[in-house]
Amino acid sequence: MRTVSLRVRESFWFLPAVFGVGAIVAAQLLVFLDQAVVDASGTGLGFLDALSASGGRSILTTIGTAMLTVAGTSFSITISVLATTSSTYGPRLVRNFMADRSNQLVLAAFTSTFLYSIVVLRSVHTDVDDGTAFVPVIAVHVAVLLGILDVGVLVFFIHHIALSVQITSLQKQVQDDLSAAVDHVFHKSDTDQITTHAQTFPALQWSDVTAVTDGYVQSVQWQRLVAWSHEHGRIIDAVAMPGEHIITGDTMLRLGVPRGVVADAVDDDDTAAHLRGAITLGTARTPFQDVGFALQQLVEIAVRGLASGTNDPYTAVSALDLAATPLVPMWQERSRITAYLDDEGTARVIAHWPTAEALVSTIFDGIHTYGTEHPIVVAAALRFAARLGDGAPPARRAHLESIVKRLRSTSNING
Repeated sequence: MRTVSLRVRESFWFLPAVFGVGAIVAAQLLVFLDQAVVDASGTGLGFLDALSASGGRSILTTIGTAMLTVAGTSFSITISVLATTSSTYGPRLVRNFMADRSNQLVLAAFTSTFLYSIVVLRSVHTDVDDGTAFVPVIAVHVAVLLGILDVGVLVFFIHHIALSVQITSLQKQVQDDLSAAVDHVFHKSDTDQITTHAQTFPALQWSDVTAVTDGYVQSVQWQRLVAWSHEHGRIIDAVAMPGEHIITGDTMLRLGVPRGVVADAVDDDDTAAHLRGAITLGTARTPFQDVGFALQQLVEIAVRGLASGTNDPYTAVSALDLAATPLVPMWQERSRITAYLDDEGTARVIAHWPTAEALVSTIFDGIHTYGTEHPIVVAAALRFAARLGDGAPPARRAHLESIVKRLRSTSNING
């Protein structure tokens, strides 16, 4: 369900569809209200200006046409921004614009106003049309109000799109994704939801659940796998972790029978299909569980800033500063999840998340490859390393010292 909600979140169609249905329903209800008021009073509401049929049609036609035109113009601007962002900062950042709730709400506002106007428009009648004249005065005035509100929405959209293309805004969005992914993978060592000794619960015999299609692993429903393995007395080894690409026939999961446990006979097609359903495959990586990809997006922004055609080392400096917020606590006081436990504290699902050392090395590898000719970037990398080193465990501190030594040896900064 979480995966479905994430896909809906990144779509331009969901909110406009919901708002559109709501607009159609609201329009029809207000028309019925107008009819009820006319039937009850015979004259309508005195505090609202009376409208002729031609006047009502003109207002509704103008509002509907204008809103559809504005929607098309606004989102032609959005497509242009997407193209610019893709070429400048990286094609993988386009997802951030797709997931931007403000952009979706703007499109929903314009399209729903258009739908509202045409539904109300069809209820306007003159004596020539069917012998009775009817103008839904309340509904038309609501349309005018919606048109006024949409002017404010347009101003907001112009302001928002101007902010969203700024590199600081893009980097902040990527930082938020990275922070969420780090929280998903690394927990404090005293949490009761993880274990760092999953391999102490070995299995006598393994059977494989293989993929029947190809794609990137986007997410895994860990609690669903834990519940199944607890119920059937199994251990599950999650071979295919979020971010990995698999093809048909690759092993996704391994099912193990632990010593001293009598397991149910579950190795059949239905079981395999059920377990495959806990793993979501897609055509591209996403940052929600894939901490490596979340970090890769931030590194990509930094590396593109160091390209000869861009020559913007300050983008790389800010990327390093933003990376410190989620990675310093991870480096100093957190351990990666190696297994998910059931309610009895037994390791049930073995996970293979990337290590903290591998993630930190990703950042410094990018700086080592592309940034050593920029003193301010090297200085920012060393400042980032100093933050990591304060209070870090001895093993991680030693790993960090080797990285810093390598960086110093290939740059012009000493001391």
